[in-house]
Amino acid sequence: MKQLPLAIQAPPDFSFESYLPGTHAANHAALAELAGLRPGSAPVLLWGAAGVGKSHLLRALARRWMDAGEQVAWYDPTTPLPWAWPPQASLLLFDDCQAFDEPRQHAAFTLFVETAGQGVAIVASADRPAVDLPVREDLRTRLGWGPSYALVHLGEAETRAVLRREADRRGLLLGDDLLDYLLTRFDRQLGGLMQLLVRLDTFALSHKRGLTLPLLKQMLADPDSPPTDPTA
Repeated sequence: MKQLPLAIQAPPDFSFESYLPGTHAANHAALAELAGLRPGSAPVLLWGAAGVGKSHLLRALARRWMDAGEQVAWYDPTTPLPWAWPPQASLLLFDDCQAFDEPRQHAAFTLFVETAGQGVAIVASADRPAVDLPVREDLRTRLGWGPSYALVHLGEAETRAVLRREADRRGLLLGDDLLDYLLTRFDRQLGGLMQLLVRLDTFALSHKRGLTLPLLKQMLADPDSPPTDPTA
């Protein structure tokens, strides 16, 4: 029987401040758009490949609005049907729209219709622009009506900075050898690398050891260690 670590790890930091747009103008523009979003604003679509930070920004937006006393409703491909609009919610978030099945596409379109003119803001994410989404035409039109931002992956130096900052936030010492290994042996999608860092933190706690390259290799060889989702 393995000893389980105590729940003393730092929770995920989903905030605008923890999102690093890097040098990409589109990332900066998306961040500015969300920071200035108000109830009743035009729908916003964030799109791009896995790991560019779309879900992070949606969660950061939800956190900011809830901290301001607003009600937020979240819908994604795993959200059970039926989807209802809580009348008190002023922000609706649709995550991973490209994966909505037909019933959820219908539900999302219905929410667009029901909230029209009601002072509700809608922000959605997808892996491609609205025009290319495999969804019903009326929903595609709604998703593409307002501002649309193509988020871009960070460069290597920027990815290093994000991983180091997250390690520091967790009180972890992330050595150059371990960081080099992560960036050369794994896909550089930031979401997957962050999950891997969290997984390594948990593994290190359970073994009462610091973060080292041998510990990472031990974790990867451990059949009881949960896998990392490379598409996060």
